[in-house]
Amino acid sequence: MRNRIYLDNAAIKKPSDDTIEYISNILRDNWYNPNSLYGCGAKSKEIIHMAKSAISKEINCNAEEIIFCSCGSEANALATVGYIRANDKKSFVTSTTEHSSVSENPYAKKIITVDKYGYFNLNEIENVHDTLVSLQMANSEIGTIQDIKNIVKILHKNNCVIHTDAVASFGKMKIDVKELDLDMMTAAGQKIGGILGCGFLYKKKSIKIEPIIYGHNTLRGGTPNVAAIASLSKAVEDCCRSSISSDNRNYVYNYIMKNLSDSYLIGAPIESGSRLPHNLYMCFKGIEGESLMILLDMKGIQVSTGSACTSGSLTPSATLSAIGMDKQDIHSCIRMTFSGNETKEKLDFVNSTLKQCVKSLRNLTDK
Repeated sequence: MRNRIYLDNAAIKKPSDDTIEYISNILRDNWYNPNSLYGCGAKSKEIIHMAKSAISKEINCNAEEIIFCSCGSEANALATVGYIRANDKKSFVTSTTEHSSVSENPYAKKIITVDKYGYFNLNEIENVHDTLVSLQMANSEIGTIQDIKNIVKILHKNNCVIHTDAVASFGKMKIDVKELDLDMMTAAGQKIGGILGCGFLYKKKSIKIEPIIYGHNTLRGGTPNVAAIASLSKAVEDCCRSSISSDNRNYVYNYIMKNLSDSYLIGAPIESGSRLPHNLYMCFKGIEGESLMILLDMKGIQVSTGSACTSGSLTPSATLSAIGMDKQDIHSCIRMTFSGNETKEKLDFVNSTLKQCVKSLRNLTDK
């Protein structure tokens, strides 16, 4: 079989060779406990300080405003539950399209709806006052980017504290937390080429939260995962300095629209400028998205049917339901997310294989 073509970069992006070499050296030479007081431990602690410095420069904050966690989900929980506990609140406001780490939180009130493209209802946001609000910067599944700067302005005027889940957008677009005036923001390392096991919460100094994991008299107990933190720092250097081009995504999209009838894009329009540049989420009417995913995998092409958190479930995607998608089409979708490094030869193979597989599946359903 020819080399595999990986198009699920929104779930996990492959670490670069430089990142792998960097963390291999750390695992060999700096595996010591950074909470220890002896010299070797101090070296591990310095790696964590360097990572905080790299991330803080990337998002324009102070290094002490970065809190490392095990993943984006934990960071979301620390932001929301931690705020609820510290400020004696009973709930927080969120939307109908959030990641499950926010939407399934028992304190969450999902009252912000979206339109057919996934944009938040600003009229509903304007009616929210005096509470914590947690809204994603961009949707990992359908790729829609929100006007978060305007949303923050509205919410701050209404005496709200705003947390944004930037797991899908960090590394795909420039983020300046000071310019956006964010109170809290989360991100995850594996989405940008770090290894699994590290996310972070940015928290403005003035915002009070309590730990959800206790220990070491810090906001996040437990022994830090030095290698994963280091990989996140290295990945920031590798991918955050320039945005990912949408060229490869657009190449495949244009082919589909010209050669595969009864197919359409889900989420913000390509030409809108408010869609994640690597995201292509398509509906192919009349087929099962999971069957198409399996056929493509047999040909060496890895895609997904949506967010990794809903894969393997027959329950309709909360995001697709929220945007009012036709129920008959909800299970007819696949998501392709590009690294930007795919060659034209590989993209042409994706196009031709996709056309062949869709045609085969539709022929089966027509019989």
